[in-house]
Amino acid sequence: MRFIECQDRAQASLLPPSIEDYIARYAMVRLVDVFGDSLQLSELGFHHRVAAATGRPGFRPGDMLRVYVWGYLNQVRSSQHLERACVRDLEAIWLMRCLGPDYRTIAAFRDDNPEAIVRAPRSWSSAGRRA
Repeated sequence: MRFIECQDRAQASLLPPSIEDYIARYAMVRLVDVFGDSLQLSELGFHHRVAAATGRPGFRPGDMLRVYVWGYLNQVRSSQHLERACVRDLEAIWLMRCLGPDYRTIAAFRDDNPEAIVRAPRSWSSAGRRA
């Protein structure tokens, strides 16, 4: 009996596929990306923790908001599950541009910006009505 043969995992590829190729043209994750780009985050009250001079720079608030909204839409609300999604799920990898925040960073973003997170969708929907 014959079976469909798969590609050898160790096989090198001349032109590896782009992550962009795996995301459908009208996928919800693309709307989440546009949502994150369209907001004036500083006006909404988003801020991030400033690292010490010897510390690692932080993530952009827009990127953190994107992963939070994506998680909400996909019923992934735990910071630890969002951390795993950023390295396992192609949509999350695409959305975060291959960045992988840890769960403490995601949880700190939620704790630091609760009012701004609530205001973000409201401001986007009101901007859509004005257009």
